[in-house]
Amino acid sequence: MHRAQFTGVSRRRVLGTAAGAVAAAALPAATAEAAAAADSGYTAARWRRHVARVTITRDDWGVAHVLGESDADAVFGMMYTQAEDDFNRVETNYLVALGRLAEAEGESALWQDLRQRLYLDHEELKKAHARCPAWLRALTQAWADGLNYYLATHPEVRPRVIRRFEPWMTLSFSEGSIGGDIESIPLSQLEAFYSGRSLPMTEEERGLAFREPTGSNGMAIAPSHTRDGHALLLINPHTSFFFRAEQHVTSKQGLNVYGAATWGQFFVYQGFNADTGWMHTSSGIDNIDNFAETIVTGDDGKRFYRYGDALRPVTTKQVTLSVRTEDGGQEERRFTTYATHHGPIVREEGGKWVACALMNKPVDALKQSYLRTKTRDYDEYIGVAELKANSSNNTLFADSKGDIAFLMPQFVPKRDDRFDYLKTVDGSDPATDWHGLHSLASMPQAVNPKNGWAFNTNNWPWTAAGDDSPHAADYPRYFDRAGENPRGPQAVRVLSARKDFTPRTLIDAAFDPYLTAFARLVPGLVAAWDALPRGSARRKRLSAPIALLRDWDTRWSAESTALSVAVFWGEDLWAMTAQAAADAGMSGWDYMADRATDAQRLDALATAVARLERDFGSQEVPWGDINRYQRNDDAIVQEFSDDKPSVPIPFTSSRWGSLASFGAKSYPGTKRYYGTSGNSFVAVVEFGPRVRAWAVTAGGVSGHPDSPHFADQVERYASGNLRPVYFYPDELASHIERRYRPGD
Repeated sequence: MHRAQFTGVSRRRVLGTAAGAVAAAALPAATAEAAAAADSGYTAARWRRHVARVTITRDDWGVAHVLGESDADAVFGMMYTQAEDDFNRVETNYLVALGRLAEAEGESALWQDLRQRLYLDHEELKKAHARCPAWLRALTQAWADGLNYYLATHPEVRPRVIRRFEPWMTLSFSEGSIGGDIESIPLSQLEAFYSGRSLPMTEEERGLAFREPTGSNGMAIAPSHTRDGHALLLINPHTSFFFRAEQHVTSKQGLNVYGAATWGQFFVYQGFNADTGWMHTSSGIDNIDNFAETIVTGDDGKRFYRYGDALRPVTTKQVTLSVRTEDGGQEERRFTTYATHHGPIVREEGGKWVACALMNKPVDALKQSYLRTKTRDYDEYIGVAELKANSSNNTLFADSKGDIAFLMPQFVPKRDDRFDYLKTVDGSDPATDWHGLHSLASMPQAVNPKNGWAFNTNNWPWTAAGDDSPHAADYPRYFDRAGENPRGPQAVRVLSARKDFTPRTLIDAAFDPYLTAFARLVPGLVAAWDALPRGSARRKRLSAPIALLRDWDTRWSAESTALSVAVFWGEDLWAMTAQAAADAGMSGWDYMADRATDAQRLDALATAVARLERDFGSQEVPWGDINRYQRNDDAIVQEFSDDKPSVPIPFTSSRWGSLASFGAKSYPGTKRYYGTSGNSFVAVVEFGPRVRAWAVTAGGVSGHPDSPHFADQVERYASGNLRPVYFYPDELASHIERRYRPGD
């Protein structure tokens, strides 16, 4: 797999002054004119105009500060710098979004591509793009120009598939969350339906596999609960590492936004401007529904589906995919796909075809994603949210006027609450249909709550603002399917602890080491051991780890040996009880705490101790010796080795209640755990007369191993030592590494 190579000349280190003064950049004539000749829409003249109006400043952490004359100029520079830092991730995100990943990776990605193309038809996206307002088309054109200009000026970079980016492609990837709604459709059953084979669901699809929770933390604190009377915002996404680019993008048209942009997108997904800040957390709302369709086949072979007393024709569509072959060529695969008015058919269940309904509003989603970055207060933010094109994310909001809020996703279909939409409903019954969308005012929310704070940890909304939270009884059941998780009580605990928050104490709260899950689970284990007969072999064998856990303060640290025992024990108990918890309709945490037997608790501890002794030679192993950060190269899927350098990480998986999350596990050939997700871009923002912020990005902002910014933030990341953000020109002035124009 070819990956973009780091080029020293474009990333040379110039410290101390505004050295590397901006020259009037000229596009290299040969490469530019040759590329532009391929399509009159991508002209060298337009590229040159953008280049002349864009300045890129890299600070001493490598963060790109992009200044453009217009918003389109800024987008051009934004995309150019993303391609500089990690073109491979930019391209790969669009291979996934466009349903073209199999062109690069072969058969293994075929069904993922088909799933995308059931909803995102390229020709329909092109038509939708042609209808976009002129301001949006100017931005999408600048997006494509920025990426294509990068490729034209970096001929050593070989894209895997996409050699020319087109403006309409932005509509395939219009929201920045780590896993889109489409990913809720199980690939095994999609393959079974469209291949005509019977395939079982995987353990992961059934929710039984032990996997790291995805999601995020967000906290907003009102001026009444801060020392200096300024609203505060915690931005703490838990994503795959290196999933987003940290950037500062400004224009003379009023754009001035800082934060994390998902690779390949021209908007900051989680961040702030001088007046407003927004943090998105994956929501537990139920707004993706499955409808069982009763199919009737006519004498002529045409298919219909029953809807009330009528028969409606099943919509058919031909989808052609290209798949990379073992010899590097391409071969086509053709599918006849089916849909009803509910949505595409994605599987068969109980003899009926199942259609999946989900939000599919790419133009409005792109508008909403971009326009919110230019809002100046809560009212403007809500005005943009009226587009109702955010389906998967809650929002924690704060602004310079002192407003704070917890908001749910704005795309919420109205449904008859008699039906359980967590299950497949009868598509032939018109009563199960969607009946328009909820108004924003009719949703659970907490706007300027009296308690002075709001939060979400991917848990239910019913504790979002303590006693001032919305009440579950006031809303249909479909407003939550997540329930509580161990981070929820921990967030309430740290937010209730004081009324004089500062940026420093909010950072401390975000890295508070208390583990609520183990505080709840460990006493049951200790009690189970206490109940063993005195003199029994098991009691003697487990006495040492029980002694560690009995005296443990249930807090994470790199030095803790009790934490190592607890994590290994918790993982084994989870695996042992996952099926029973699913059968009982309970969360894994509740089942382990309330239903696990003493024998299961002790069996899991025995297994955990045996694993520690086998892999590390002792029952007492400091957590930091096990839990490590390692990044060896620029690969999207990392390979790990115990023989290569790594850094200890003190915090744990969010599964155990840690607000600071590090999702780690062992890999083939390793005994140590290596993290691939969790805390990624983390920031705390204070909305005073001048916005102030502190941030850290996992590892560093560059995807190039030979860049000084590939791993220069690792120690800060591990310790929660956030660095100051250079938001204003006077803050940036003494921290300039290089200033240049695109292509320079």
